[in-house]
Amino acid sequence: MTLARASLVAPGAWTPTGVDALEANALLVVKSSDNRSVIAGPGAGKTELLAQRAAFLLQTGACPAPRRILAISYKRDAARNLSERVRARCHPTHAARLDSQTFDAFAKSLVDRFGQTLPVIWRPTPDYEVLDVTRARVSGFFSTVGSPPAEIGARADIMALKVGDFERDHLIRRRLSSAGWTARTPGGWAAGEYWRSALHGGQSSRLSFSMIGRLAELLVRTNPVLRRALRLTYSHLFMDEFQDTTQVQYDLVKAIFLDSDAVVTAVGDNKQQIMRWALAMADPFTAVDADFGAIRTPLFNNYRSSPGLVHIQHILAQALDKKAVKPVSKTASTISGDCCQIWSFPNATREAASLAAFIAGQLAGGLKPRDLAVLVRQKAEDRYDELVGPFAMAGVALRNEAGKVGTKGVSLQDLLPEEASRMPLALLRLATAKRAGKYWSRCLDLLQQLRGIDPEDQGAQARLARELDTFAVGLSKTYPTPPTIEADAATLLAAIVAFLDRDRLKSLVARYQQGGWLDDLLAAAAAHLAASAAGGGGWEATLDAYEGLHAVPLMTIHKSKGLEYHTVIFIGLDDSTWWSFKNDEAEATAGFFVAFTRARQRVVFTHHAGANRTVIAPLYQLLASAGVASITKT
Repeated sequence: MTLARASLVAPGAWTPTGVDALEANALLVVKSSDNRSVIAGPGAGKTELLAQRAAFLLQTGACPAPRRILAISYKRDAARNLSERVRARCHPTHAARLDSQTFDAFAKSLVDRFGQTLPVIWRPTPDYEVLDVTRARVSGFFSTVGSPPAEIGARADIMALKVGDFERDHLIRRRLSSAGWTARTPGGWAAGEYWRSALHGGQSSRLSFSMIGRLAELLVRTNPVLRRALRLTYSHLFMDEFQDTTQVQYDLVKAIFLDSDAVVTAVGDNKQQIMRWALAMADPFTAVDADFGAIRTPLFNNYRSSPGLVHIQHILAQALDKKAVKPVSKTASTISGDCCQIWSFPNATREAASLAAFIAGQLAGGLKPRDLAVLVRQKAEDRYDELVGPFAMAGVALRNEAGKVGTKGVSLQDLLPEEASRMPLALLRLATAKRAGKYWSRCLDLLQQLRGIDPEDQGAQARLARELDTFAVGLSKTYPTPPTIEADAATLLAAIVAFLDRDRLKSLVARYQQGGWLDDLLAAAAAHLAASAAGGGGWEATLDAYEGLHAVPLMTIHKSKGLEYHTVIFIGLDDSTWWSFKNDEAEATAGFFVAFTRARQRVVFTHHAGANRTVIAPLYQLLASAGVASITKT
């Protein structure tokens, strides 16, 4: 089939595609020619807004070829989601001019390509490793670093530094100087020594993503040719999930785009900032408004949650931002009774049995397992052990998304969104499904991206389609049944990765390029595939089990962000779970808000009599002020 050539439409004739309509402010942002900071609450359609804006810019020529749009976000799944939406709304030639990636991947790509032009003192080895600055690593460094010069302090000053805060407070707190590290405090001196050790203390440099970000900022700031090239390449910058942006990431953005002609659109929700523990800025929206002259533009609609839930959300939102405007729910209520309740149980045993019975009833009433989610703040493994037996007795499969698979310590919630898992899964669906049409289109799209094939090169596309067909047929003949032995699953995945082209896969995902993360993921995928096949039932059942399509997910709040469910059950609304509430009440409340806003129709909070609720009394007071009933269960 011949693909029609991409054409442009007049801005006045452009209309949104894939949605019925956009609210007035969203459409204003989509068509704007000035910098905007968009405060959009849960369910407001933040990713959709950026997808429509990309479509408008590309389809009207407001982003003129060959210039591109750079879209950067905090999470990999957010970056991928935006890219997929734009491809669904635009001609492939237009969609190919959107570069959607994470901040970390973008910074790493700069260091990988141009890092050898950094000053020698800051130049990493080309084969550097990516390693987190963990507490254990910092403690080990402190034990061997020695004493600072007398005018700076004593060894006791170094040992008094907070291990958990070392990266944020000292190592990456400020921009790097091309002349070298010059801090004259104990923490600054220790940070300089850590940098020297990380860059030049071994055969290969060892850097965290935050350190890579600092090197990328220095690279751009000191290399005017590179900075000019980036500015010429990108006419527009999108920043998604902007509330989670770190100072390192924001400094890199400023080094590239401040005082340029690039048009900036920053989208997020200041009430969902739950990543300050991971170095997120306190108030990035005020910063972008001041630095880039961005016009603050709120969105008011909520397309996810029912009116009753939106009312409660607004009460919670005002605890985080007194100026929060109440959203307008665009979703009808589909349940009878209260949309939110607090359930109090006499003990953990009754809690587990009652929740299992409730979920079994919901599934019997027509909901699917993935319509529900059980959320915890931490220690998902402990909660899983408490729940899995009673759930199984009630005929409900429960899956711990935080559970580890294989021997490399990779969790399901880390494995499943990864390209090293998603791409082989798509090819296996294509090779083994009886009706594989939808999987064929998906796989062809993936291969076009990997191989860098021009969407208008009909000959190359036809050859790729034949190659895909041949491989899928061969795969189905070689593996008529799913492998139940991990080694056999590893061999199968190795064949798929070879077909995809391992080097191209590594070039697609920044984290795969150094260290053993890709191999760890593939080992975990093999272990999970073999375990999924152990229940029998053939390929469809195995791949369904791999994705967990027939199991209710149990996950942490942080991993639920960006997802949505008909019903959310949050267990453990007590002091033991929220033990750090007093340390940072704002971030803890934001986490509570994120958990609540995952729901479309219903939220249930639980606790049992043996758990104290003194520390988190403010959360209970918020729910009470919103009219949430507390029900005693026996």
